[in-house]
Amino acid sequence: MAEVPLEHSLLLAAVLFSLGLLGVLVRRNMIYILICIEIMLNAAGLAFIAAGARWGGADGQILFILVLTVAAANVSVGLALLLQMHRTHRSLDTDVLSELKG
Repeated sequence: MAEVPLEHSLLLAAVLFSLGLLGVLVRRNMIYILICIEIMLNAAGLAFIAAGARWGGADGQILFILVLTVAAANVSVGLALLLQMHRTHRSLDTDVLSELKG
């Protein structure tokens, strides 16, 4: 079985991270923003896995488990905030949050 070169894996991770960052900066819907943050976390996990496979250690896989744990916490807190935002403002648009500035 042929190995995927490290450069290809890191390039894919960089493209995914860039797409996620672009989505966070451009989108105004909170659900899309959370999805883009998940894409960015998965890109970081891919980079850890690729680096760990390159050097033959399990460190990349261990860090990927940490990234998955952070992503699970992100989803739970994010969905709780989305539910609360929808209850109070009846919208998921981030422009509605400008009312909270005071």
